[in-house]
Amino acid sequence: MTQQSRSIALPVIDLSLADGGAEDRALLHRNLREAATEVGFFQLTGHGVTPAETAVLTDTMRAFFALPEADRLSVSNLNSPHFRGYTRTGDERTGGSRDWRDQLDIGAELPPHVPGPEEPAYWWLEGPNQWPEALPELRTAALGWIDRLSGVAERLLHELLAAIGAEPDFYDHAFAGHPHLRLKLVRYPGTAPDGAGQGVGSHKDYGFITLLLQDEVGGLQVEHDGSYLDVPPMPGAFVVNLGELLEVATNGYLKATDHRVVSPPGARERFSVPFFYNPRLDAHIEPLDFPGAGDAPGTTQDPANPLYADFGFNELKGYLRAHPEVTSRHHAGLVPSA
Repeated sequence: MTQQSRSIALPVIDLSLADGGAEDRALLHRNLREAATEVGFFQLTGHGVTPAETAVLTDTMRAFFALPEADRLSVSNLNSPHFRGYTRTGDERTGGSRDWRDQLDIGAELPPHVPGPEEPAYWWLEGPNQWPEALPELRTAALGWIDRLSGVAERLLHELLAAIGAEPDFYDHAFAGHPHLRLKLVRYPGTAPDGAGQGVGSHKDYGFITLLLQDEVGGLQVEHDGSYLDVPPMPGAFVVNLGELLEVATNGYLKATDHRVVSPPGARERFSVPFFYNPRLDAHIEPLDFPGAGDAPGTTQDPANPLYADFGFNELKGYLRAHPEVTSRHHAGLVPSA
């Protein structure tokens, strides 16, 4: 994988227009509709998250990755049948190849749900997080970020649905109770020793909406017209992309776009924080009723990546593939059905 020389100027969506009058809201909806159907990615401003709030999270994240390896491994995801915790550099896979990054997976703090004989296996994904004793402030910062961005994502989803003529609250029931909200704290430590440039391989996200906080180091690339184009960082903005569930719900009218990260050159580090706004694991995503449904092009057909309307199966499929060591240790019996 080589660094692309071309960049793409993603659409910029100002969410604060939702607080304006009829003209502002019409502009917001027109821009959202174009971005979500043509690119599937955009930069989000006007979200209300302050630089001070962001600094609390990013400072704590950097402190985590600066801990001695023994402290990070004390919360290894190999300890967790729920796929929570720390993944060492190179232990995650995308498309069968290793991703040259390490990360901490965090979700809503819930008791472990060990599925019974008649329950779907995706309930394994619900459970407690692991927190390093050496950095107690991480728990407060991470769970606070989940709460803060949940509000932003909920508002954005309502405006997006309104933008295509659907009922804004059409999917509220899918998020009622315990939505499967996930957060990753990610470090890309530079190029792998073998020279491979896969920070994270090409993929689509599984759920509804992803809000990505990235630092000033580039590397994110989005597929557009058959090529992968660089997404230059935009200070103060979240990079937003739509997930597979919205593609399924709209029969392809809304676009889930392939994307990847190219490793920073040399030993330069890159930090990012993707937040995944997902419904409950047991949510069945009904087709969305909206005026443009008759013009929808259909969902992506990929035998290697079947898309499910039941979110839990989409999510479990991804984690079983991405974390083979956790799968082997805790869920070897699930692999044939993945």
